Amino acid sequence: MDDADEQPRRRRRGIYLLPNLVTTGGLFAGFYSIVAAIDGNFVNAAIAIIVAGILDGLDGRVARLTSTETDFGKEFDSLADMVSFGLAPSIVTYQWGVERLSEYGAAWGRVGWLCAFLYTVAAAFRLARFNSRPAREKRFFQGLPSPSAAGGVAATVWLSTKYDVAGLVALLGGSGITLIAGLLMMSSFHFYSFKDLNANAKVPFQGVLVPALILVLISIDPPVVCFILFVVYSSSGPLVWIWRRRKRKTAEPVVDHPDS
Repeated sequence: MDDADEQPRRRRRGIYLLPNLVTTGGLFAGFYSIVAAIDGNFVNAAIAIIVAGILDGLDGRVARLTSTETDFGKEFDSLADMVSFGLAPSIVTYQWGVERLSEYGAAWGRVGWLCAFLYTVAAAFRLARFNSRPAREKRFFQGLPSPSAAGGVAATVWLSTKYDVAGLVALLGGSGITLIAGLLMMSSFHFYSFKDLNANAKVPFQGVLVPALILVLISIDPPVVCFILFVVYSSSGPLVWIWRRRKRKTAEPVVDHPDS
């Protein structure tokens, strides 16, 4: 009887440990990304950030599936996100190219590291806003999620390194994408969260075909496809905002004012 009671307790402690282990794996990926960037291994650094993003999407689902969501887990996940998606992308992009902007003049160098710093501040702002505000609409995020922003920066570095894109234009492009990703994180644009997708629900054939096709494309050329996915997703927020604004204007009744 005592052994039977003790075994479920051990299993329950193990389940609580599982989502935090996934979060720790994401934190390790972010830490490794920083180390790899300092060593000049920018492809590995970029891949590590993307791996951290995948693990970040898993830890919450593991906690919900095992009914082990805790306040500690949420705080730990937020701190890990700050390292993996706030600090690591800034250091990776700085080591990759922003640092070399100073070769074209001191002013370019200041602009470069300010873009990297702004990204870090934006990630901290985005995480603080997410933690302090209750989620009113689970289907959408307010502001670009930090894993998506980090994935875009990582894909840019990975793409430029693989295809040997260099020069002032490439460096300014990388700094610009880092700056835009940071501004989108701080914005009020709404981005689809995919949280309303139920893995156990029945889906049409297209619902299985599209993710499979995306995985096939990623396997063909990972940096190009990841960069395209970032551009499409990060553009969705502003485009939906513009569409809704125009729709609201067309729906407003036209009031005829009599001539005075």
